[in-house]
Amino acid sequence: MTELSRFLFGRRARRRWIHLILGGALAMPYVFVGQLVVGPATDSRYVFNDLPLQLLSFAVGLPLATITAVLFPLTRPLEAGAVRSLCGVEAGLLAYGPARTRTAKGRAAAWFTLHLGFGGIIAGMSLAVPPFAGFLAALPLLVWLGGEELVELPDALDHTWVLVLAPVAGVATMVALAGCAAVCGSLLARWAPALLGPTPEDRLAAVEARAADLAVRNRLARELHDSVGHALSAVTLQASAARRVLDSDPEFVREALAAIEDTTRRTVGELDAVLGVLRDGDTPGTAPAPTLAADLDGLLRRTRAGGLRVTATLAADAEALPPVLSREAYRIVQEGLSNALKHAGEGVTVRLWIEVADGHLRITVENPVATARECRPGGGHGLRGIADRTRLLGGTTEAGAARGTWRLHVRLPMTGPEDLPVKGPA
Repeated sequence: MTELSRFLFGRRARRRWIHLILGGALAMPYVFVGQLVVGPATDSRYVFNDLPLQLLSFAVGLPLATITAVLFPLTRPLEAGAVRSLCGVEAGLLAYGPARTRTAKGRAAAWFTLHLGFGGIIAGMSLAVPPFAGFLAALPLLVWLGGEELVELPDALDHTWVLVLAPVAGVATMVALAGCAAVCGSLLARWAPALLGPTPEDRLAAVEARAADLAVRNRLARELHDSVGHALSAVTLQASAARRVLDSDPEFVREALAAIEDTTRRTVGELDAVLGVLRDGDTPGTAPAPTLAADLDGLLRRTRAGGLRVTATLAADAEALPPVLSREAYRIVQEGLSNALKHAGEGVTVRLWIEVADGHLRITVENPVATARECRPGGGHGLRGIADRTRLLGGTTEAGAARGTWRLHVRLPMTGPEDLPVKGPA
């Protein structure tokens, strides 16, 4: 009995009843249009006072509701929002984007028609049944107050039994109304995921959007790792080297502090530019992305200020490189030098080559590695970031240790002129 009472009059049942009444309200304009058709067709002046003609007008207007749902793609998200709030359907089972495909429009139109159809019936019953049920419940009181002159009862019926059963009939009528509303609401809630849920095309679009979002996030993660990670490694080694020679080599200390200042200033600008993309409603930072042409010399100077000897050979005109290639190549060189700073050990020389050959920009970084640090299977996040950047540009990456030397070799296809002027050591 408790379950039945909850099914008929519980909170969910009441909210679904409201949803049906809203459907009836939405159906009224279509019913009025139907009356404009039915009236002249049946030569009736008072369609509103004739129940069969009203039902016929309702039947004529429903196809117009179907057409409306097909023509207006926003019908689906509006209906999905109402179903989620009033019918108790889980949000993940519904689609909230406009219906774009033929399948999605057909499902949305079917749902809209069912909602208005069931809603029109239940709304009409909700207007007519309660007054009638109230009259039946109050019939004995009316007869007692005013006599049979106030309420005329049919002579063919036993008036005593009519007065006894009338209140029971009134209550039963209200229960029947609640039952009809509960059943219709349950049916709509069961059909909603199939008709308002995402179609295969919607799921594919959602997967593509998520993949694009993940690609952006991965790119931001690579930018943060390459810029901030390199800066922290460089600043740590620069500060360590300056501390060791603080009393014996003041000039080197001044250079290291200047490099630390330059590194942190540039990194803060890059960090602001990247984080600006992540802040909702914020404007991305305006710090330009570093390139080989703009900052290779500065990168080498800051790396050397950390006490690492770097021999660099630039056999390509950095100014002539395409901007995208120059930017990604800078990050690759930065990460290669960062790895050398962290893993090469002290008192070693790092060799860097940047050249153009066979239509490719070739970047090679070599440095000795300490015996205890040679085995790093798969490398760290930096090597994965280099591999990702190279793959997006259609290039190849080779990295590994052999005979005590760590070697990183990257080949990036050129998108600009292949015959670039050669420069000497940097």
